[in-house]
Amino acid sequence: MAARKKKSAACDVVVVGSYNQDMVWQAARLPAPGETRMGRFSSGPGGKGFNQAVAAARQGARTAFIAARGNDALGERAADTARAEGIDARWQQVAGEATGTAAIWLDAAGQNSIVVAPGANSLLAPAHVLAQRETIASARVLLTQHEVHPVASLRALQLAGELGLLRIHNPAPQQDGAAYRALLAECELLTPNESEFAALVRAHGAEVEASAIASLADEDLHTLCRLLPVPSVVLTLGAAGAFVSHADPTRFHDVAAAYRVPGQSAHVVDTTGAGDCFNGALAASLACAVDLALATHVAQATRCAACSVESHGAAASMPTREQVGRRFPG
Repeated sequence: MAARKKKSAACDVVVVGSYNQDMVWQAARLPAPGETRMGRFSSGPGGKGFNQAVAAARQGARTAFIAARGNDALGERAADTARAEGIDARWQQVAGEATGTAAIWLDAAGQNSIVVAPGANSLLAPAHVLAQRETIASARVLLTQHEVHPVASLRALQLAGELGLLRIHNPAPQQDGAAYRALLAECELLTPNESEFAALVRAHGAEVEASAIASLADEDLHTLCRLLPVPSVVLTLGAAGAFVSHADPTRFHDVAAAYRVPGQSAHVVDTTGAGDCFNGALAASLACAVDLALATHVAQATRCAACSVESHGAAASMPTREQVGRRFPG
């Protein structure tokens, strides 16, 4: 990885992204169309951006979060939660728009279905992001996703590139269109899951079924990854771990241009936020130890994600560094 300018802080991550208040309904199985089932309800903080910020903070990174919220009770709760997590939240309050929410249906096996109402998230202004230049300049790593306006994410990535940060883009949830594809050209590390990866390579002229990706030969996966206009890809494969592909492995202190990192065994109770945990933990690990090989950072992120699925909730399930160390000693 290219040398980064020295920072006064040991490790810093800035997440530009979404906050959603999660409303979770849990039942033995998900209802079929037209069916009513009895279950349990809970609510807690979420949103891909906020989950990632909490994951990074709990892994020991000094973390800032740039986001939009409504001027409502859920927005106040978001601000209180960020403070409680030690996150430096830079909020844009959007008048007349609700704070984002997500409805999550969860079955006994821990699998989920989710509907998101983005609310204020979709109105995060590029001007608000650019106004946080000093905060972004103090960081080592920037992390963005697809749950806010793509131009806001684009401006954040461009500014971070100008300031010399490592830029990670998580292309989730899956979104199509030129505005989202433009984000790829501004990041150094892309972190899709299988369905997101299948959509991305389809947009670049190749066909692959998401369900078949984990079983592809490494050489074939690497070829598909190199279709994307990004220097490095970390493709998350759920319980199977992750696949890493580089145009130049030395950029991230790796030796191999392509390799797999195995997953960790876990007692799954809730998969909500597992991908966000992986991304936030990866950003924190990269920020805290810039000279280690990417393989080491990815392995740590897989351990964090495995811990997260053993607890209920989204942001609430993000593990601390100490919890991960106890769960996976050595």
